[in-house]
Amino acid sequence: MEVFKPEKLFGIIGHPLGHTMSPLLHNWGFSEHKIPAVYMAWPTEPEKVENFMQTFRNLPISGISVTIPHKLSVMNYIDQLTERAKSVGAVNTLYWKGDKIVGDNTDAAGVSEPLRPYSDQIKTALLIGAGGAARAAITGLQLLGINEIFITNRTKSKADDLAAEFKISVLDWDTRGDQHFDLIVNSTSLGMSGEFQEINPMIMDNQDANTIVFDLVYNPIETVFVKEAKAKGCTVIHGIEMFVHQGMEQFRLWTGKKLDEKKARKLLLDNL
Repeated sequence: MEVFKPEKLFGIIGHPLGHTMSPLLHNWGFSEHKIPAVYMAWPTEPEKVENFMQTFRNLPISGISVTIPHKLSVMNYIDQLTERAKSVGAVNTLYWKGDKIVGDNTDAAGVSEPLRPYSDQIKTALLIGAGGAARAAITGLQLLGINEIFITNRTKSKADDLAAEFKISVLDWDTRGDQHFDLIVNSTSLGMSGEFQEINPMIMDNQDANTIVFDLVYNPIETVFVKEAKAKGCTVIHGIEMFVHQGMEQFRLWTGKKLDEKKARKLLLDNL
């Protein structure tokens, strides 16, 4: 019996990591392309990021996915940032370029690509949340040429900071349901499987069939936000689309190869 010996090691760091589907996606991709590599989950508490990054430098790890809450903190321990990582101001992908650790961000592509078919009908967009995913979402929306972007967040000062940095507008949290938007993107963890699962981040009174809703939460696939949006007749884009597109781009950066989008989506949906 032949024993599988991986030649390259990849993985994901975050805290907590209970819901991550990244190992499923990337290990399937390695198998599809017959690449002798393995992708693992490395739960990493915030105070242990520095130690982990030392390990990354010293062990033969070829690449890393970075998720909540480390997308900003890892930037202190790398050698180089790509232009899109600079634009987002956060990192979700690490790889080696010679002896340098490069930080990149594929989350912006995860937002822009699923929305591209609708970009002509989006004039006004509301972004809910002001964390690392929000930064990527703003960059993704701006890549599509959407200029009228509003941001709202329970802690207003965080929304104010992002609005100033990206030159967008702020809405008070309590007034987020007062007007119609062509697009609403949820970048918070509200609605995610767990303690916040029953919370809808948006007040939907003024949304209708002309509203596109993109919930970046992908577990569960049918969040409270998605369900209410469908009931209103909105066009819905599920969080799995961001996951598929950002993951495909990570795989390309690490291997130079493309994943089959339809197969990748089916794999993830079958396992949700």
